[in-house]
Amino acid sequence: MTQSISKLVTFEEFVDWLPENSGLRYELHNGSIVEMAQPVGEHEEVKGFIARKVTVEFDRLDLPYVIPNQAIVRPPEKDSGYFPDVLVLNRANLVNEPLWKKESTVSLGASIPLVIEVVSTNWRDDYYLKYADYEEIGISEYWIIDYAALGGRNFIGNPKRPTISVCHLVDGEYQISKFQDSERIICQTFPELNLTPKQIFQASLL
Repeated sequence: MTQSISKLVTFEEFVDWLPENSGLRYELHNGSIVEMAQPVGEHEEVKGFIARKVTVEFDRLDLPYVIPNQAIVRPPEKDSGYFPDVLVLNRANLVNEPLWKKESTVSLGASIPLVIEVVSTNWRDDYYLKYADYEEIGISEYWIIDYAALGGRNFIGNPKRPTISVCHLVDGEYQISKFQDSERIICQTFPELNLTPKQIFQASLL
């Protein structure tokens, strides 16, 4: 569950307010500060597994990419700020990000080749809110990893099944491909990445 703090704030106020080392996680959703649920162990294992696999791939390709520990994605001109589960940044474009050096904030699609959210109980944020904002930013690839089959049936089928939705930006709009079981995930950012949903989901079972 997520819990909102009632007073509406600007993005600048949110960044100034963010507590350090509190042990709690917050995001800004359209002016509302939202306390994020503490991730369960399975969530963190899946997140860590995919981050490791992606890091190995961009290191192998000698790309100027990095996965920051804490960085904010801000939709342009909006009082919103997200901390994605896995955020791949193109370091070569960070010079064009005015808020990067002082606030660890990115807002340009060219800075973000890939963003990944691991679904938890607030699944609507990933499938609706962040989907729309990441699309608007122009992030070329967005993965929604629904290892616990929490999302709506129109997203992951009926009966619900663990699913990875890969959203590719085509002419400014996301086209969604869904992967389950042992299907090889098609990743445009890393075409040679050889991963299946089963491998990713099993990370929480090891």
